Amino acid sequence: MPWTPVFAQRCALGESPFWHPCEQRLYWVDTPGCMVLRGDPHSGAVESWGMPSEPGCIAPARNGGLVIALRDGIYRAWTWAGALTQLVRFGHDSTTMRFNDGKCDALGRLWVGTLYEPRDAPKANLYCIDARGGAAPRVEVKAQHATTANGLAWSPDNRTIYWADTPAHVIHAWDFELESSAMRHHRTFQEFAPKPAGWQPGATGQPAYGGRPDGAAVDAEGHYYCAMFEGQRLCKFAPDGRLLDAIAVPARCPTMPCFGGADLRTLYLTTASQRRPEAELEEFPWSGQVLAMRVEVPGLPVHFFED
Repeated sequence: MPWTPVFAQRCALGESPFWHPCEQRLYWVDTPGCMVLRGDPHSGAVESWGMPSEPGCIAPARNGGLVIALRDGIYRAWTWAGALTQLVRFGHDSTTMRFNDGKCDALGRLWVGTLYEPRDAPKANLYCIDARGGAAPRVEVKAQHATTANGLAWSPDNRTIYWADTPAHVIHAWDFELESSAMRHHRTFQEFAPKPAGWQPGATGQPAYGGRPDGAAVDAEGHYYCAMFEGQRLCKFAPDGRLLDAIAVPARCPTMPCFGGADLRTLYLTTASQRRPEAELEEFPWSGQVLAMRVEVPGLPVHFFED
C-alpha cells in the first residue's frame, strides 16, 4: 500500500506524532524548528505554535491542553497556544542535554528520555513523571546509559516496555508492571548493524546500511513498528522479535510512526529533512513531511497525561 503526504508542511525534524481522538487531528513537533503542530488530515490545514526551545515530545492531557518536554524540563499548557507552566525543571546541563522521545503510559504518567548532544558518551536517561491527583510531580529515573533515548512503547497488555538507544543501534525490552512502573528482566529486543565507516547517503559502491532505530509505535496485536533513521524503512517486529516486514519509505530518514484516524488504521509517519544532502532531497521530495498509509491491524489509542 503506497504512502502519501498528508500535509504540505515540511519540518526539519518531525517527531512525536499522536492522534487526538476527541479533535480528530494529528499533532506532532518540529524539534529544531521549535514548533508544535496540529493538522486536520481531511482539509490539510495545519496550525503551528512556536516554543521557547526545542520540543522533544508532546502528549495530550486529560484535563485539556498538552504536556510538553522542552530542552530544560517538562511544561504544561492548558490550551492550544496558551501559557506554558513548568512542571519539572531538571538539573542537567541544557547546553549539552535535552529532552527527546516520550509518551504517557496507560495510567497517565509521562515517560520521557533525554538526548546527549555530543553523542560521545552514554549519559541519557529515561524518566517517569507522575503528576496524578494534582500533586507535585514525582520523578523517577527508570533506565540509564543511553546516548539518544528513542523508541518508547508498551505492549497492548502493558507487560512489556520497549526503549531504544539510537546511536547504539539497539532496542531494549523489559518486563513491565503497570501499577508500580517496575521494569525487570532486561533483554535486547533488537540489535542492528552499525553504520559502515565512511558511509554516505546515496553513494554507489558502498556497503548497505539499514538505518538506526528512532521512534516507535505498537499496534493492537503487539507488533512493534520502528522508524529506521537513514534506513529508508519502517520495520515491523513480532512480540518475539521476528522481523515481519520492512516497509519501504519514500524518505531516507523516517523518524516516528503513530496510528490514527477514527478506526486507528491510518499509519502516520514523521520524517526529517534537516542536514540532508541536496541530491537526497531531490530524490525524496517528501522528506520532512508527514506521510500516511492504511493498514489492516489498528493501532493503540494515545494515552492522556493525568494531573
